[in-house]
Amino acid sequence: MQKKYELLLEVLGKLSKAGVLVETIIIGSWCMHFYKELFSEINYHPTIRTRDIDLLVPLPLKTKMKIDVAALLEADGFIVIHNRDGFLRLEHPDLIVEFLVPERGKGSNQPYPLPAFGMNAQPLRFLDYLAKNCIDVVSDGLKVRVPAPAAFGLHKLIVSARRKTEVKRIKEKREALTVLNAMIEEGMKGAILDAYSAMLPSWQKKVTAALDPQEDDPIFTLLKSEVHQSK
Repeated sequence: MQKKYELLLEVLGKLSKAGVLVETIIIGSWCMHFYKELFSEINYHPTIRTRDIDLLVPLPLKTKMKIDVAALLEADGFIVIHNRDGFLRLEHPDLIVEFLVPERGKGSNQPYPLPAFGMNAQPLRFLDYLAKNCIDVVSDGLKVRVPAPAAFGLHKLIVSARRKTEVKRIKEKREALTVLNAMIEEGMKGAILDAYSAMLPSWQKKVTAALDPQEDDPIFTLLKSEVHQSK
């Protein structure tokens, strides 16, 4: 774990110096590491096992930069991997760097070109929500943009129900509850309710449908109380 963590900081440090982090948002499981800066009053030590560093690129990308990300990370042992659908990722035995963009309209299974980074990105649903609800965090000497923790947790609940395997469903839900319960313990219930109430009603239903009334209290009770008050 320590080796992976040190490589993460090395990668993010290089991306920050090159200006890539200014144009991207770190999403996915590694956000939980940076949330430690927000949960200083409680015992918050998330377990992160994933190799993936997911970088969300808000659209439209207006930057004029030209950064060869693959060349930037080559000295650290990252190589470019092409999958059969044409998506590119940078792979190391300990970490994988991938770019993502919000999927819009009817959607597409085609890679979205990112010439500014010499890469392409995978379009995925619901990512616009994260792009519109993000914060800056300073951690480990780095300034990074991550989704606001409430947005992270609620988005993870929606995504958990869409996973095709039980293992991935459990993982996504566990990560969502780790952050949302930490927020409750830290006294941030209001931020959760604000994020939830700002969601489309159809999205709210997806969130609550992912929760179990018995197993997922207190977050289930909190969100249900918001539903009753809004009627």
